[in-house]
Amino acid sequence: MAMKAPNPIDKHVGSRVRMRRMMLGMSQEKLGAALGLTFQQVQKYEKGTNRIGASRMAQISETLQVPVAFFYEGAPSGFSGNAGFGEAQSPTYVSDFLATSDGLALVKAFQQIPDSKVRRRIVDLVEAIADQPGD
Repeated sequence: MAMKAPNPIDKHVGSRVRMRRMMLGMSQEKLGAALGLTFQQVQKYEKGTNRIGASRMAQISETLQVPVAFFYEGAPSGFSGNAGFGEAQSPTYVSDFLATSDGLALVKAFQQIPDSKVRRRIVDLVEAIADQPGD
């Protein structure tokens, strides 16, 4: 029997759970313990393999200290907790990047740079490197 692919919204919600957990420096084990789950169940939620029910979503929201709508921001098919308020959705590549440990580390370090001119020069440098043709 063929495995059914995860629903794109379940994958998106799971990646947002992972991103927020990582932002807080929380392990899957710690989140699982707070929710009364194993870390394997947390993994399945984060991959979108298992759907997160409404009561569990509320529990995750409270544990990760964000509103439930946070997990739906930028979701595929135009679904968003803020839909209808005329706000542009962030591109999914931004969420995907922030869900990685490198992306999160980069953003945290960048935010700690107090001088806005230095931050701008870093952005200029990265843009210049990105425009270089491959070797």
